[in-house]
Parts: sequence; structure tokens; C-alpha cells
Amino acid sequence: MTLTLYNTLTRRQEPFETVEPGKVKMYYCGVTVYDYCHLGHARACIVWDVVRRYLQFIGYEVRYIQNFTDIDDKILNRACVEHSSMEAVADRFIKAYFEDMARLGIKEADEYPRATHTMNGIQRLIHELENKGFAYPADGDVYYAVRKFSEYGKLSGRKLEDMQAGKSERVNVEDPEYQKKKDPFDFALWKAAKPGEPAWESAWGAGRPGWHIECSAMVRDRLGDTIDIHAGGADLIFPHHENEIAQSEAVTGKPLARYWLHNGMVKVDGEKMSKSLGNFTTIRELLDRGVDPMAVRLFVLTAQYRTPIDFTDEAIVAATNGWHTIKEGLLFGYQYGKKLGWDLGTGDWVLGTGNIPIPSTQYPVTNPYVERFQESVNNDFNFPGGLTVLFELAKELRREGNILVHEGKTETSAEELHQQWQTLVTLAGVLGLEAEIETETHTSNGLSDAEIEAKIQQRQEARQAKNFAESDRIRDELQAQGITLIDSRDSTRWHRN
Repeated sequence: MTLTLYNTLTRRQEPFETVEPGKVKMYYCGVTVYDYCHLGHARACIVWDVVRRYLQFIGYEVRYIQNFTDIDDKILNRACVEHSSMEAVADRFIKAYFEDMARLGIKEADEYPRATHTMNGIQRLIHELENKGFAYPADGDVYYAVRKFSEYGKLSGRKLEDMQAGKSERVNVEDPEYQKKKDPFDFALWKAAKPGEPAWESAWGAGRPGWHIECSAMVRDRLGDTIDIHAGGADLIFPHHENEIAQSEAVTGKPLARYWLHNGMVKVDGEKMSKSLGNFTTIRELLDRGVDPMAVRLFVLTAQYRTPIDFTDEAIVAATNGWHTIKEGLLFGYQYGKKLGWDLGTGDWVLGTGNIPIPSTQYPVTNPYVERFQESVNNDFNFPGGLTVLFELAKELRREGNILVHEGKTETSAEELHQQWQTLVTLAGVLGLEAEIETETHTSNGLSDAEIEAKIQQRQEARQAKNFAESDRIRDELQAQGITLIDSRDSTRWHRN
């Protein structure tokens, strides 16, 4: 079961082989900190969080770096509007970033370099490009000479004759800055200071770096000349990642990354998310509406990571229902472990996030579920296929829990159920899906499982008698007490909200 990945650079799926055996150097182009993170950021951060978790699960030592772009025109514009400073705006939204990611269960990266903290590395890289003939100064600015790099366009597949300069570099031909360029395709490595803007001293005069050079410098400073995985959203392929390759490889003569991975974009009700359309949703707005963070993770993971996904109310409802199913399975041991004679306080178990016992070793006992999970995910991080295994385990544990409640025993042995639960908790943890015990406990004032089943039986009798008003009353009564009923052709299932 070899891990294979679709490489944007080669446009094919390839076996995963790292520069250094057993170790992965991974860089994710992070956020520009001028506003709260939105659904697109949520998808990207969840995807690369799970990629990192899975690589660790299969035995790799992963060094994961995620940058913050903390100097940018958007940041400066916001600071101007708020009569604040670039640093204050950046610090505020970096803090908000960590708050949002913590709610989504995103593990922190090993390091979060900031562009403003990497000025020495940025200027050093520009100097080397200049010395090698790939960059030229122009009245305080420095530009990259795109036509000097013969492989320009190899990531995006674009040819120079068919391309236009990237939007961030596209200016009016009458603009003096545009006229500084030797070629319209050239892009800025260093920008001369403008009145009132933050600036750093350099050999070319006071100024600040261009966007693309920042990531090239941060990758090199933190991870070296060649890394294993460079990740980001598909919208970064051109021009940002294309320009990173041109900058870094022109200096080192080595590949910047062995694998370029890109997640698909998020649409809202079939349309591109934008503030002008009124469909722009931040992570905190979504979660503050009561959407479970684990449902958001599940929504993201039910789609192949490279394809676009459509955020709709129906999709979130489906993800929420799916999460309830997996959560029931995750809480099986907590609810029924003592009845089955399990000892969760000793041996190979430790308390994980949410106080759910998880194995203290990486792998549960080898079993077909783990093998099928890995077989799916090893195929270009096919997380939807991996989720199929989780749902199968969760539904089986739920069925056995219902049998135990009604009949006082299970059809499957306690030892086998223990292994199934151990497997579910472990694999769910790989996907960052974790249940909080506290949200599932209920006081003596709440309905017991037996009382809920009795209410469901009363409702069933009312439906058979075509007394639908009574049937609806019982459903509403249970819903008011946090019990949701799910009717199917043959039975009615329930879960605590």
C-alpha cells in the first residue's frame, strides 16, 4: 500500500518518496492577515492538517511550516481605514486565526514564520538573484526578469506568449511603476517605500518585499533548498507558486519542492464566495450559528481534496447528521465500556483531546478496517474513502449498543467490540474527528435510554393509529429535550443533540 500523490507539477499521480527517508518537510502558504478567516481558509487548513496527521500516522516525522503574510497592500489599506498600524492589524488577525483554528481542531504548525521577521533572508535571496542575472533594480524597485528563467510556466502549464501578468502585478501602462519594468511579465521582488508606509532599509533604498519573494525566503530559511511538499489553494498556482519556483530554483539550481499539492476552492450555493454577492462567510460566523466544528471538518473531508466543494445548508445538515453517527461510535466505549468489562483507565490507553481514551501507540492491532482505511487514503489522500470505513465501524457499534440496551447483551464479543472501538477512535483521530464527552452526558433530570425508547414506541403506536397530531407532539417533546428522531422505512433511530 504505497502512498501516491497527484503532483500539480507533473500532472500525474506519483509514488511518494521523500528527500530524506522517513522525514517530510512540508510548507503551506498561509493567510494574509487583514481579515477574519473564511470558509476557503477553513477547507485549506483542515485538508493540510489531516494530510500532516496522516503522514505522521503512517510513520513519517513531519516538520510542518505555515507562514503568515503580515505585510501587504490589503493590510496597509485596513490600517489606514482604522487609523491603526500594519503591525497592529496583523497581530489582531493572527490572534483571531489561532482562535478560529483551535475551534476547528487544527493542530498548530511547528513554526509560523512572518514575512516581516524574514527580512534578512528576503534581501539575501534578492541579492543572489541579482548577482545571477535574474533580477534588476529600477529606481528603488527590484524586478524579476521572467524571460531569463527558461522553465517559467512549468507548474501552471502556461506559456509566456499566452499569458498576461498576474493580477497583483497588472497596472495601467501609464503608471510610472509599470514603466520601470523591462518586460510586462516581470514582477516585483522589492518595492520602493511610499510616503507613510512601513519600510525597511536595503541596498536598493528603503522599501518592502513583494509577495512572492516572501515565501521563497521563508521556505529556504526554515526548511532548506528542496522540500517534500509545498501545499496551498489552487488559486495560488499562478502566479504565486509559479513565481516561487522561478525565484528559488534560479538561485539554488534545485527543485523547490518534490510534490506540489493544491486543494480545490469553496463555492457557496454554486457561486464563487465574495463579499459583493453577500455569500461571504467567516469561520467564526459559521460556528457562532451553532454549526458543530466537527461537522465542518466532516463536510470538508467528504469531498476529494482537489475538487471544488459547494457549501450549502443541505450539505451542512448532511455533514451534521454524519457527524452524529460517528460521534455515537466514538462515545460507545464511554457509554458501554463498563458493562462490557473494559478497563479504560490502564494499559494501552491514554486520555486524548475531549477526554476520549485513545491508544497510546500509533496503531491499533492490525485489522481489515485499518488496512482498508490506508488503502483508500494512500490513493492521493482519498479521505472520503477513509470516511467510509469510519461510518461502517460507527454504525456497527451503534447497532451493538442498541442491542445491549434492549437485550442486555451484544451479538459481538466484548473483545472484538473493544478492538472495533479502538480502531474507530484511532482512525477518527487521524482525521481530527474527536468527540467531547461533556457534551454527551445528561443529568438524572434528562430522559434515560429506556424512557426514550418508550416514547418512540408510543409515537409508533400513534402513527399506526393515524393519530399524527400525537405523533408530532411526541417528536416535538423529545426534540425539546435534545433528542432527535430519524425515521427510516423499517425503524426510528435517535441521538442526543
